Amino acid sequence: MTQTFVQSADDVVAFLTAQHNLIKDMFDDVLSASSTKAREKAFVDLRQLLAVHETAEEMVVHPRVRHEVRGGDEIVDARLHEEHAAKEQLSKLESMDVDSKEFIDALTKFRDAVADHADHEENEEFNKLQRNLAADDLKRMEKAVQAAEALAPTRPHPGVESAKMNFAVGPFASMLDRARDAIGAALR
Repeated sequence: MTQTFVQSADDVVAFLTAQHNLIKDMFDDVLSASSTKAREKAFVDLRQLLAVHETAEEMVVHPRVRHEVRGGDEIVDARLHEEHAAKEQLSKLESMDVDSKEFIDALTKFRDAVADHADHEENEEFNKLQRNLAADDLKRMEKAVQAAEALAPTRPHPGVESAKMNFAVGPFASMLDRARDAIGAALR
């Protein structure tokens, strides 16, 4: 199971916000790594967390926002557009030499886009869910997010941004991703 690096929180908003903060720190870890091996490991950890985090949001949070928040369809559609672009960029980063200037420049640009995306989620989705849902609903959503993350793919899959696609394609993609991760770790 991919570690999500954040312990259980009071509710889904606190959990996902803590992951957003961790992701920002993990970008710094990749960019400031002192060796190729350290940068590769930091990037793999970041990639895995980004992949499972976004999948869980797509499966649990976005559908709830569509249902519970006024203008939810427009809000979620904008986030899904950003997530698709992020998955494409993350896929490109995976194929780059982590020590190259091209990688550092692309990762820096990607970091800024991810931070902007997280701000949109926190301000346009999370805050509204907190206002519209009872505390027990938010706590149940946290458990659902954790379950989704435990089974989610660990690599980006552009084009798989909806809950329906994640349920249909996700288990197979997750199995392949986790096998590739295990083989890659054994070879390092």
